[in-house]
Amino acid sequence: MIYIIIAILLIIIILITGLIFRKRMYDEVDRQESWKLDIMNRNVAGQIARIKKLNLSGETQEKFEEWKERWETIVTKDLSDVEEALFEAEEASDRYRFPTAKKVIENTDERLQSVEKDIENILVELDQLIDTEKENREEIEQMEPTLKKLQKVISQKRYQYGKADQWFEKELKQSEDGIATYHELVQSGNYLEAKELVDGLKEALATVEKKLEEFPDLYKACKDQLPSELNELLAGVQEMIEDGYPIKQFNFEEEIKQSQKRLHDGVLALEKGEIDESRQMISEIDERIKEIYDVLEKEAIAKNYVESHVPSYQKALEEVAATFSETKTEVDYLKQTYYLDDGDMEKYMSIEKTIDHLQAQYEKISNALENEKGTYIEMRERLEKEWQQLEEIKEEHIAFKKDLQNLRRDELEAKEELLQMRQKSQDTYRKLAKSNIPGIPNFILDILEDTKEKNDYVLHVLEKQPLDMTEVQKALGEAKTATEYLLEQTNFMLDQAYLTEQVIQYANRYRSRYPILARKLAEAEQLFRKYEYEAALEEAAKAVEEVEPGALKRIEELQSIV
Repeated sequence: MIYIIIAILLIIIILITGLIFRKRMYDEVDRQESWKLDIMNRNVAGQIARIKKLNLSGETQEKFEEWKERWETIVTKDLSDVEEALFEAEEASDRYRFPTAKKVIENTDERLQSVEKDIENILVELDQLIDTEKENREEIEQMEPTLKKLQKVISQKRYQYGKADQWFEKELKQSEDGIATYHELVQSGNYLEAKELVDGLKEALATVEKKLEEFPDLYKACKDQLPSELNELLAGVQEMIEDGYPIKQFNFEEEIKQSQKRLHDGVLALEKGEIDESRQMISEIDERIKEIYDVLEKEAIAKNYVESHVPSYQKALEEVAATFSETKTEVDYLKQTYYLDDGDMEKYMSIEKTIDHLQAQYEKISNALENEKGTYIEMRERLEKEWQQLEEIKEEHIAFKKDLQNLRRDELEAKEELLQMRQKSQDTYRKLAKSNIPGIPNFILDILEDTKEKNDYVLHVLEKQPLDMTEVQKALGEAKTATEYLLEQTNFMLDQAYLTEQVIQYANRYRSRYPILARKLAEAEQLFRKYEYEAALEEAAKAVEEVEPGALKRIEELQSIV
């Protein structure tokens, strides 16, 4: 029983599934049927008929026949085949042959899409042809007045174009003939060929119009204006040469003559309609004329500068040379007394070398002026450079002379410092002698001896000939350090000695009551008599601090007040 029920259910499911698939196939057939009817109802034939307003001949006639034939094929063949295929799909669906029906529907879908594409191409090409005719007509309507205007310009202003009027008339005649050819092509229905012709005519006429507009100025510049400027420039160059300006090396005369020849050739080129090349050449020559005038102006300014500054430069150079000659004499004298280190001698030799170089360069400038071996622009640059070097060497010379003056000053200052240090050493010795201390510790005596030796060495190097101030400064520095160390250690030692005495005196009040303190004070006194003041202070301070903490600080404060 169960199996029967299952079988019945399966049959029902299969029937329902079949009905669903058949319904889907019917829907797809209906969709494509509607699509086919939509295509059949389109007014494609009416659209194609729009071309009849054009001249149906030549390529236009060919296009019309091609589109008409294609549309008839679509209606009579393609859509008819689609109709049969849809009927076949319905029959297959009725018989539940769904794969067959599906394949047929897919094929008809592709067929309809192909038909749509063909229709789209027909309409696009049709619109292009009609638009092309309109655009061509509008372009020609604009070109014809322009052509007449340009022909009128040539006719009324022929004098501005010289022999080039023939070239322009020829170009305009070609455009006129082109327009006539356009009308012939339109009459014969060759609109696409006419489009190519119109594009070429438009570009050619625009080119001629531009050339016609700029030609008069170029022709005038090339034939009259620039030749006149070149003649004037050539006369100016020759006049400057006669006035003594050394500008022949610029070769301006030859360059100007070459430019004149280029302008002559340019006139011939313009008369042949070669506008672009001539425009470039005219621009180059015009720019070059400005550049040459600029050079000539700079040359004139440079001449005035050189002629006005050479005498003052010569005087300044002679003054520096004379001053340095005095310095040389001073150096020769000082070398007998002082040792000049390598740095000083390098400065001296560098100054001498630079002055010799400046004198040699001045001779070259003088010779160039006399023999016209260089332009004033070059001489000005050289003179400005040399003058800058002269100013720099003057500063270096002043600094060097100051260094020489400092040698004597440094010697006197060194001697004065030596006297002061020896005086400090003597004052320190007298201070030690007047002090009430039992004696002078050995390390102080050693410092005294070392300080004396260093001061004596300073005196020794000061008496050497030639005097080496570098060595003097070094010895002086060591002696100064030793003297300061002597003063520092002596004062420190005396302070310790005096403080030791104060501590012992202060601690005596406790001596009878504290035997240990009394013993330590005795040891401190013994160290004090042996000149060991630091150790004595340490022992006495330790003893009194044990009895009265803070006593050492109070003693130091009292001593500082005193």
